[in-house]
Amino acid sequence: MKLNCHCGVVEAEINASIDELAKIVRCNCSICKRKNATMGMVKNEDFKVIKGKDKLKLYQFHTNVAKHYFCMICGIYTHHNPRSNPAMTGFNLGCVDEIDTFDLKNIAINDGYNHPLDKDKE
Repeated sequence: MKLNCHCGVVEAEINASIDELAKIVRCNCSICKRKNATMGMVKNEDFKVIKGKDKLKLYQFHTNVAKHYFCMICGIYTHHNPRSNPAMTGFNLGCVDEIDTFDLKNIAINDGYNHPLDKDKE
């Protein structure tokens, strides 16, 4: 699969088909609920930015573990490495031309709002 931002400056290759994704999710954490993306998940080695790496802007917040990437030109969220599993890359399925996210059914919801790393340690 190939991913590209809206303006086409950023491109990535995903070494998996839609049927081979580790999972497809939506998330209710503070950033995901605002970006409202449907995300595919693959191992880091199966995701490679092939164009426009210098046009990606890194955004981090709270614990500064997760890494969220956006195109500096068009502002589109392209991918991220979640703090719950930094060995994975989540990517915006809306950036894959061959996938119509409105056709996807039974999308899992990741409860990032109640993230286990945010619970008080007893």
